[in-house]
Formats: sequence, C-alpha cells, structure tokens
Amino acid sequence: MAQIRFLQERLVGLTGALFLEFNIPRMGRRIDTVLLIGPVVFVIEFKVGESAFERAAVDQVWDYALDLKNFHEASHSVSIVPILIATEATKSTSFNLHADEDNVYRPIHVHPAGFREAIDVALRTITGEVLNDQQWSNAPYHPTPTIIEAARALYAQHSVEAIARYDAGAQNLRVTSSRIEDLVDEARAQRRKLVCFVTGVPGAGKTLVGLNVATRRRDVDQPTHAVFLSGNGPLVAVLREALTRDEVARQKAQGVRVRKGKVGESVKAFIQNVHNFRDEALDHPGAPAEHVVIFDEAQRAWNLRQTASFMQRKKNRPGFSDSEPEFLISYMDRHKEWAVIVCLVGGGQEIHTGEAGIDAWLEAVNLRFRDWHMYISSRLTDTEYAAGKVLEAVRQRQNNHFDDCLHLAVSMRSFRAENVSAFVKALLDCEKQPAREAFVQLADRYPIAVTRDLSRAKQWIRAHARGTERFGLVASSKALRLKPHAIDIRVDINPVHWFLNDKEDTRSSYYLI
Repeated sequence: MAQIRFLQERLVGLTGALFLEFNIPRMGRRIDTVLLIGPVVFVIEFKVGESAFERAAVDQVWDYALDLKNFHEASHSVSIVPILIATEATKSTSFNLHADEDNVYRPIHVHPAGFREAIDVALRTITGEVLNDQQWSNAPYHPTPTIIEAARALYAQHSVEAIARYDAGAQNLRVTSSRIEDLVDEARAQRRKLVCFVTGVPGAGKTLVGLNVATRRRDVDQPTHAVFLSGNGPLVAVLREALTRDEVARQKAQGVRVRKGKVGESVKAFIQNVHNFRDEALDHPGAPAEHVVIFDEAQRAWNLRQTASFMQRKKNRPGFSDSEPEFLISYMDRHKEWAVIVCLVGGGQEIHTGEAGIDAWLEAVNLRFRDWHMYISSRLTDTEYAAGKVLEAVRQRQNNHFDDCLHLAVSMRSFRAENVSAFVKALLDCEKQPAREAFVQLADRYPIAVTRDLSRAKQWIRAHARGTERFGLVASSKALRLKPHAIDIRVDINPVHWFLNDKEDTRSSYYLI
C-alpha cells in the first residue's frame, strides 16, 4: 500500500497506465511497477528500507528492462527506462539519460523525492508514438530461458509452458511433453516396455522436455520415478548445483532450515551422469530403481568398439560384447513388468569418434529386444538424424509407432538469436554468400565483433554486458599458443564456479581468465 500511495502522490498530472507486480515468467519474478507514459516504458523497482544503491539491486532492475526488451513482443522497439528507488536514500545519484542501441536506458538511481524529476527528464528527452496500453499489456511474451533457468523453474514446479514462449513453441512443448507423460502412464498400466525417440529443430527445447518429465516424476517414492541422464559431465554438475542452491534459498526464504547436502542428495536422484548409471548396472545384477530414464543427446552413446575398449582399460572387463545402447537397454530390461526409455535426439551434428549414432539404439531394439515397443518421431527419417538403413528395417517389425507428437518443430530461440545458428554453420562450412546473408539478418540484434587483440576483446565484452548478463572466455582445447596471454587450456576449470558464481568470484566466467 505504501508503494501505491507513493505513486499516487508523485504521478499527479500524468496520463498513462500502471501495472503492479508485473510477472516475468522466464525469471520467475515480478517487477514492482511498470509505467507506460507517452512513448516510454518505465520499469520501477523499490528497495524498501535501503539507503544505498547496491550493485545487485541495480542489476535486478536492469535485468527486468532487458527481459522486457528481449522477450515481450510489444517492447522490442520501444524505449525502456529502468528506475531504482532506495526508500531511505537521502539523495539521488547524478544521471544523464544514456540509451544503448536497443533503446534500453542505463538504470537511474533515485531517492523518493527525486523520482518525479527522473520521470519528467525522460519524458522531455525521449520522443516517439504514445504507447497503447491495451496492445502492450496483451502482447505475447516469448521467454527463452537458459537451460539452468529452465531447470530451476521446473524444479520449483512451474509448468513447461509457463517458462516457454507463449505461442506455437509453448504449444509444441506441451504436446510433446504430454505425449511422453501419456506413454509412461500407458506403459505402467499395460505392463509394457517401450522406448521413444524425440527429435526437434535446433533450439526447440528437447532437453527442456526431458527435464520436465524428470522433475514431474522426481519423487523416489513414485512408481513412475524418472531420472534424467546426460553424458555431459559439466552440464550435470552445473544443473545439480544450481538446483541445490536454488532450493536451499527457497526453503530459507520460507523460514525452513535445511542442509545443502541433504537437498543435493535429492537433486542427484533425478539428474545423473549416464556413465555412473551404466557403472551401477555393472556392479549390481538387479534392475535400476527408476522405471523411466531420459537420455539426453542419445546419439552420442558409445558404439561397441569404444565401449569394449573402455571396459577393458578402466573396468578390467575384457571381451565386453555390448554397445552402450545395448547395455543400457538391457539394464532397463531387467524390470519384470514395465520400463520406459526416452531418447532425446540431436540432429545436424557430426558424430565424434566412438559415438554410435541413433541407429545403434534402433538396431539394438530391433534385433535384441523385440518385445519392446518403439515410438518414433516421424521426423527421425530426416537425413540430419543419420538413422540410415536401420530405420527402414525397423519399419518391418511389429510394435512400431511413428508419432508426429514426438517432434519439436518450433525453435524457442530469442528473436535476437534466430539466425545465429545458420550464420555459424555457413561460416564453418566456408559458404561465404549464405554467411553474409545470415549476418545481415542478425547484425542489428546480435552484435558480433572480430579482433586479434585479446585485451580489446575483454574491454568490449565488459562494456557491452548489462545487468547480470553472463559472459566468459572460451578457447579451443588445442589452443596452446594462447599461453603467453595467460590462457592455459591445460588447467582444469571447475564448471560449477565458472557458470554459477557471481562477479565477485575470481573463479567465475566474469573474470575472463
């Protein structure tokens, strides 16, 4: 109520629209106040009881403004001014309105008495058409969360469509997620074993679908308890730590005292490294605890040669006769009644040495596990998935079902990055003209700079990063020549610290080392 009275007193004489507790789906948070006056969207954050303008608070209101700019359709081309109000501050910091190229202004820090002056200065400076508040408030919101943000939101029991784009992308995710959920329930009810193959265009949200199934069924006491498996060790470590930190903070905010280690154990129960899951099968003759497993990037499972070599060198098991897909399916086949395997399949990727490709999964089911049902995305036939001749052989067997619902056809990438993958592919393929055409389409929205001066590159990155936008330095694993620049690629980097820690931590990506 105090904020409402504050706004009533200081907005006298102005015409516009006011939105309180404006929801930001991607961030799982709410903006205190959004004001639409003339051609300007004002994003206002109150810090009640604060006398200083803390860096975290400045970043918070800046992040809100950037989120509207990037993901709220009616805000793409308008001017957005973030304002931070410290209610106990005695004076405002001096400010000059400064807009970046996308017309998001640098945050203004004001004490209560300086709020109206900031509004007036902005309205005198910024020109444009008066915003239609009805059109603005009804415009679709298209959030494109990072994998970490998505996992956090799902673990906090938000629905998959609540954190995805509110358009065809969200519908596509909902349809595919629901289909997998139905297949799990059918498998249990009808006591059958099945494997389903999910495909999707780049950025469509295959991993998001997998995490959604795993989080919805993460309770170990559930008969349909699921686990999300990935061979990407850093991804598993980062997701686990992010979810653990988030849950500890959420419980603390509710006044509940919890141990981080205990929370971490519950997170580990549904996000695991696929190699640890495989090793468990070696050590224990019984079936796994989970009836539902989701394999991320399933096409990267090892072929027979790679698996046999590993088993002999690392596990002292010579003569191992299964490829990784065969062995993992056989592990799930130990369940007497029912089991479900969900394979998330990436397309358009070169298979590295020792990786079997998705046809190894198809062949294993077709030749060794003929009682298993297969539910196959109707788009697995596309050449980019390299299913090859095996798919034709599979068509002849019983218990096969090609399903349109298992393909994610709509990319969820931000409007700023829609053409980036096309540009990168053309660039790496040395296709000059397609690369030029793709670059023209993204240049205004997605800045790209080229330099041979590492110091200048770091300066440019720091100057262009806003709010808590994450940035970091990535180098080729073969780039030994970078050592004179204090970049030693032989040094192990802890991915948890690098991806998750804040700007004050020297181990974080922000330090560009």
